[in-house]
Formats: sequence, structure tokens, C-alpha cells
Amino acid sequence: MNLFRDFFKQNNAPLAVAALLVVGFIAAPRYSYGQQADANGDPRFRVEKIRVDGGAELITIFARRHNSRDVEMPLVSILRDTLDDANPENDRLRYVWNLSYTKPTALQKLSAFVPFLYARTTNKRVIGKSPPPPLIDMSPNDNGPWNRFFGIVFRRIVLTKVSAVIRAPILQYRQNKAEYRRAAIAQTQAVLSLYQPSFRETLLSDSESKDIQARLSLTDKIFGSRVQSENLTRVYEKEIAGSKDVRNQNWELLRQYSEQQGLYFDPIKMPDGSARHALIWADAAEINTNADKEFNARFLNIKKPWNDRKLSNWKGFSQTRWFNEADREVAADTPQSQARTLIPLAVYGLDYPKIPALLVDFRSNGNVKRREMSRRVLHDVTSNVLQLGQFSGLPYFFGRHGYDYFTAKRGVDVNQPSRLRAIAELKLLLAMDATLDEDLKAEIARRLEYTALNPLENDLEAEANLAHRQYENLIAYAKRPDGLAKRIENDRRQEMTKLVHSGRKRLLFSLGHFFSFGRYTHREKPTPELFAQMDVRRQLNHHERYLREVAYNSARPEIDSDVDAVKRSLRFVSQNGAGAKEKTTRSIMKIFSVTQDEEMRDLSLAGLYRIDSSAAKKQLLAVYSNNAFNEKWRSLSARYLKLALEEGQQISKSDARTISVIEAN
Repeated sequence: MNLFRDFFKQNNAPLAVAALLVVGFIAAPRYSYGQQADANGDPRFRVEKIRVDGGAELITIFARRHNSRDVEMPLVSILRDTLDDANPENDRLRYVWNLSYTKPTALQKLSAFVPFLYARTTNKRVIGKSPPPPLIDMSPNDNGPWNRFFGIVFRRIVLTKVSAVIRAPILQYRQNKAEYRRAAIAQTQAVLSLYQPSFRETLLSDSESKDIQARLSLTDKIFGSRVQSENLTRVYEKEIAGSKDVRNQNWELLRQYSEQQGLYFDPIKMPDGSARHALIWADAAEINTNADKEFNARFLNIKKPWNDRKLSNWKGFSQTRWFNEADREVAADTPQSQARTLIPLAVYGLDYPKIPALLVDFRSNGNVKRREMSRRVLHDVTSNVLQLGQFSGLPYFFGRHGYDYFTAKRGVDVNQPSRLRAIAELKLLLAMDATLDEDLKAEIARRLEYTALNPLENDLEAEANLAHRQYENLIAYAKRPDGLAKRIENDRRQEMTKLVHSGRKRLLFSLGHFFSFGRYTHREKPTPELFAQMDVRRQLNHHERYLREVAYNSARPEIDSDVDAVKRSLRFVSQNGAGAKEKTTRSIMKIFSVTQDEEMRDLSLAGLYRIDSSAAKKQLLAVYSNNAFNEKWRSLSARYLKLALEEGQQISKSDARTISVIEAN
């Protein structure tokens, strides 16, 4: 009975009755913490590093609540495989855990299968001793794209042959599961974006933090796991640039429309200085005096505040502020300042695409939830029940796109993208911010709980307990010989597969992994030789990535890049780069072409010689054939080409004939 009472209490009665008639279950959200350094220099983030047997490090980011110096919460853990040495060039990031992200209970899973149940049913209370599930595996593997590809085939072909009674619950569960993971990803990205900018410790480097955020943003892409490491920085920078553009646009839209309606726009800044949310206030004295004033709710998506009985008799949070004659906020002791009592109306997310996202309506909890539900209802009816896709028919295609265009242009917050990330960031802000009033933060946090749509979610208190318990389980798992150390060993054995088998054979292994539902994973028997090869391969990956980034970004490496680092990477390729990829050959050739540093050029040609591929020899041949290059470099290229031919390196037949002519001369 408590479940039914909570459900009717947290949802308006008609919505509750409709949901219960459809499903027969119940419901209500999530929370995340995080902090940096306050004005007194007191660190809000703490990072802990624990050594794992077998050669790895478990890095955990903790947050201290803004109003507590003693209570910490573990947020995110990251596993770095170091191969048990001090060389960072062979390190590899492996797993990322969001410590409040957990496996759902049986009741939560059952509820997630129920079509059109948009609420939380229960919390997970008992954790047991199992380690938490990883949120993401940072290491690119051959299984990821195939799992996603066959998942699409299963949905588009297999499920279309069964009735909606069977299809809808399956798709409902898949969607709830995916959105639960997206919420955890949004929280993790928010933690990393706030942790890194001003943190003093370097247990997690800037590039590693960016790589994790980029990988997290690519999780919904079919081939996201196959994105090359040198592109991760560009993915991250593109995401950041896009977020800033959206934020600036929403800031201006919300400010203009709120001020036009006689309301107060109040941006809320994160600890890194960025404003990702904003509060809209109304002057209590104007509620009744503006009774006849028109109200344009475009982009605000709240009802008219003027002459609203609820605001006229407001018993909730309010705040007194002082303003001067120019209507600017000033300190309370400013001469001739005037006090005004402000009532909060709404909180918005500025990182939201298309329009400012309404996150909290202080007069109507159901307002936000109904708008968030509109996207799910439309999707579930058209896709899960009716099996209508984007290209199912011209009438549906034009109708859907026309509707989306109209709502976006008019600023109607219906059927818009999910608020998952905006809500995750707001919850993180509430835990960190020391400037907002405590009562206001408590009120915002309480109202955010009503926006939950996913039966797999847990509430704030439950998530805090889950994070602590799962952290303890993860540490215990890391210390067990058959725990994290064994998992690292298995991952390395799987990594060795690429050193032994061709791409075609690895494809067969990945298909076997998929069709056995993950029970079969091919792993090599570890030997000292394979371990040494893996070490070199990792270092080569590191230097290849660096050279590709330099080639992409640099106009003159000796001027705009770290010369010593470039030479170190070129030197490593010239000594150990036989297995370097074709992109690396093009990058080295570009560096050779744009640099005027003789040692850098010498190392570039040595690297092209060492790379055992026809593409590398073609680049050497291009240097020899180009009269624009100095005779010194053309002669050196010719010598390397002759050596490569004598050693039996990979060379195309036409290039081999050309080299033979060079050798004869």
C-alpha cells in the first residue's frame, strides 16, 4: 500500500489512474554528487589511487558535499592498466565505473517491461558482495559494432514478426535499460568535466579525462567503439564547442523572453565558472498589480504568473534582494536601495539542444514530467506498438518532420530530446554549489525527484548508499586474486589476439562471441614473447597517435609543437614501427614535408623505412621522385628503398620494379 500511496502522491491523479490501468505497477529518480575547490581553497574533489595486483591502478574520484568537510561520496572509478611499470606510454585505460550505476532488482526489471510505465517503482536496497557493472570499456574491441548491428537486426526484422503484446514489453525494457545507462553516462561526463579543470592532482591526466568523455559521448554510435584514438580529442573538442554554442543561444533566448515578461533571469554558475542552468524569478509585489498584463510563454513553457492564486498566497521558498534605481541588484546596505521579495518560478537547463529545457516548475511538478513523457509516449506508440519508422511512409515522414520543425521553431517543449544530461548536471550542481540558499536547493532537489520516468532508477538516498557499498565491493574485488587482477589478465590475453591473428579470423571470433551470448571469448595463451610484443604495440600506439595529432594540427612542428616529443615518437617508430598503420605513414610524410628540422626529416625517412608496408615504401618513392626535395633526402630515400627490397618488405609490384631500376643505377 505504501507503493500506491507514494505513486498517487508524486503524480497527479488522472496520470496515476491512467498508468495503473495500463500497467498495474507503481513509481518515481536519480542523483549524483561532485565537487572541486571552494573559495577557501578547500578541495571538494579528492582522488584516490589503489594498486591492483598484476600491474594496474584503480583511480577513484570522491566528492565532498559543500556543507560537509567530513562526508565524502565515491563518484567514478577508472582502471588504468600500467603493465606494472613506470612507463606511461604503455598505459591503457580500461574500465570506467559510475558507482551509483548498478544492476537492477528483479522488481525493477519486471517494472521496466511494462509498457507506458513512466515512473520509478522501487529502490535497490541490497547490494550483496558483487562488484559494480562497468559503465564502459575504454579499450576498442571487435565485439562492440557487431553487438549493436545485430541488435538493430533483431529489432527491425525479428521483432516485427511478433505481435505488439510481445514486442512492446521487450522494446520498452531495452529503452529503459538504455536510458538508465545514458543517465549514468551523463553524470559521469558532468563529474569529469568539473573535476579536471582546476584539480591539482594529476593522477588522471587532462588527455585521459578528455578521452573518457569522448568515449562516453560515442557510446550510442554504431561504430563509436572503433573511433581511432587520435580522433578522440577532436570528438571532445567538437562536443565542447557544440555545448557552448547551444548554451549561449539558450542563455540569450531565456534572458530575452523572461525580461520581456517582467521576470528576473538569474544564471547559476558551476564551480568551473560556466552557467549551465538558470533560475527565473517573479517579484511578489507584481503578481497582482500585473493581473491584466499579457504573458507570452514561448520558450518559458510555464503558465501565466500574474494574478495566480498560488503565487498570491505563496507559502514556499522566497528570497529578499535589493535593487538600485537602475534596477540592478546591489548589496543590502547600499544607500537608496529597494528590497524586493522574489519567488522562484522555474529552473532551466542551458545545455539542452534547440530550446532551454524546463527542469523544475515550482508551481506544477507534473508540468515537467508531462513534457518529458511526451517524447517517450510518442516514441513508444509509433515505434514499439505500431512499428512505424522514419521511412515507413511519406505521410508519416512529412507529418513527423513537420511536427518536429514546428515545435522546435516555436519553442514548444513537447517531444524534445531527453533532459537526462541537464538533470544530471543540475543534481551535481546542487551537491557542489555553496552560493545557492540551502532551502532553495532542498526544494529544487525535492521537485527534481518527480521527473523520474524510468523504473530502473533509484532515488537520491538509495544512490548514495549504493555508491558507498559498490565502492567497497569494487575495492574488495580489486584485492582478490581471482577478481580484478584476473579480469585484467583475461583482457590482456584478448588483446594479444590482435598480435597473432588477422582481421578475418578475429571477425570469426567476434561472431562466436555474439552468437554464444558472450560465453565464448577467444584469448591467447600468454607467453613472455607475446607480453613483450604487447608492450611494444602499446607504446607504438601511443607514438602513432601523437604523430597523427601533430600532422593534423601542425604547420611547422619545430615551431608549434614539442620538438623533443615529436623526435622521440619518430625515433620509436624508426626502431619499432614495423607494424605501424597506413595513417601513420601519411602523417610522417606530412611532417617530413612541412618541417625544416634536419634531424626530424632524417627520423621521418627512417620511420618510413622501418614500417613494413607498401604504403610506407610508396611514400619513400615519392620523396625520391620529387625533384623539389634536396638531393640528400632523395639519396637517403633511395638507400632505404634498396634495403627494404633486399629485406623482402611489403612493396607493390610496380614499386618493386621502380626500385630495381634505382638499384641498377
